[in-house]
Amino acid sequence: MQTPAAFEYERATSVEGAIASLQRLGPEARVIAGGHSLLPMMKLRLANPEHLIDINDLTELAYIRAQDDEIAIGALTRHVELLKSELLAEHFPVFRDAETVIADPVVRNRGTIGGSLCQADAAEDLSAVCSAVKATVVIRGADGQRVVAMEDFHVGPYVTAVGDGELLTEIRIPKYTGWGGHYEKFVRVAHQWPIVAVAAAVRTEGGTISEARVGLTNMGSTPLRARAVEAALAGQPATDEAVRAAAASAAEGTNPPSDLNGDADYRKHLATVLTRRAVLAAAGG
Repeated sequence: MQTPAAFEYERATSVEGAIASLQRLGPEARVIAGGHSLLPMMKLRLANPEHLIDINDLTELAYIRAQDDEIAIGALTRHVELLKSELLAEHFPVFRDAETVIADPVVRNRGTIGGSLCQADAAEDLSAVCSAVKATVVIRGADGQRVVAMEDFHVGPYVTAVGDGELLTEIRIPKYTGWGGHYEKFVRVAHQWPIVAVAAAVRTEGGTISEARVGLTNMGSTPLRARAVEAALAGQPATDEAVRAAAASAAEGTNPPSDLNGDADYRKHLATVLTRRAVLAAAGG
């Protein structure tokens, strides 16, 4: 049986306390909530933190609420709450689509949106979703907080903009009126990481696509936007022919991995197929 290297453990009782511990312990400290991303890496010795700070008691970071023209999601919000949220389903149906195909009920009951995003795995589902809905994230440290665009949050494989002594506390999403969304995911075995997945958010007016945002999962070393597709869709009718033509450029600028689940060319083909499906569904087609 694979076991993690030895580590020290402490349980935070406040956000300020967690940040203070992160500052005191330095770069060898990691935050843990659900643990479904971090613990497997620790068992494989791919991550070897010397200190774990458990934030499960920080219930002030578990919420989904409307504020002004945004929806705010606390970083400790569990996947199951994202799945059940009528507020998210109303404004961002792509979230519910994604959550229905993330892992299994056991994982969804414990895993958190903050943990998923901070894992910074290019095969993780919610990063592409957050990118498609133009999310920003709030990062807090001892000197205050800063807001970072989703496109700038993942700076490399398993590396985010969260610095030493900082904590991701909130995800903010602008409210969208008149937009549709959909998430298409391709797997060989249920509940596994996607071989490729696509998140689409689309606004249509009179049968014409006025704006679209498309996020790609597992098509590079970090989550990506299919910007060529977005540009090609603007002003086009929401028809299969027009969307198919735009989706043909889904793999442009990507660098997908080759592994036992499929080589890079296979993933590029999947990206075009899934993008077409996701955009058509988001546009109501």
